[in-house]
Amino acid sequence: MKLLGLIGSLSSIWLVLAISAVVAQPSSSPAPVLDSEGSPLQSGVEYYINPAITDVGGRLTLIKRNDPCPLYVGQENSSVSDGLPVIFTPFFEGETVIRENRDLRIVFSASSTCVQSTAWKLGERDPESQRRLIVTGEDESRLSTGNYFRIEKAAVGDNIYQISWCPTDVCPICRFDCGTGGGLDENGKILFALDGNVLPVIFERRA
Repeated sequence: MKLLGLIGSLSSIWLVLAISAVVAQPSSSPAPVLDSEGSPLQSGVEYYINPAITDVGGRLTLIKRNDPCPLYVGQENSSVSDGLPVIFTPFFEGETVIRENRDLRIVFSASSTCVQSTAWKLGERDPESQRRLIVTGEDESRLSTGNYFRIEKAAVGDNIYQISWCPTDVCPICRFDCGTGGGLDENGKILFALDGNVLPVIFERRA
């Protein structure tokens, strides 16, 4: 009887572990995000983020605002400027393809004079426009939701997307004030901010 009880207990433990493993994994596989050549974006590969429309600035890059640090996410003023490449890392471990509407980290592939991470992070609300800025650094909160963004398909155009903050993979039970990113002009600089105009983008693999 003790042996049967032990087997039953072990079976229950394995069942709980199996269910937990299933819950921890995404239930489906959304469409991959495609680069400008039509190839799926890959984790760990460098890409430039380019505006999909003209006359709205150039590639995304690091921007110095009022103080030397921290650095903010923004756009080059000119479409001929180089910008900085980024690397995407999915929230779900083991995934190598970047997929639509999945949480991921975005990190500029560049060093910073601020001696801190160049990972994108939800920042403070701009007092004038009331839009939330995107800064760089590590989120120190318990769930670190501030460092997770997602890529959504734009309403029109092939391989055109928009970047939003709504980390529901990180915390499915949380209620977020989600927002989508676009340009914010501030004294001649173009910051990347939520809660306003939306910037459609394309992803160009770095040669």
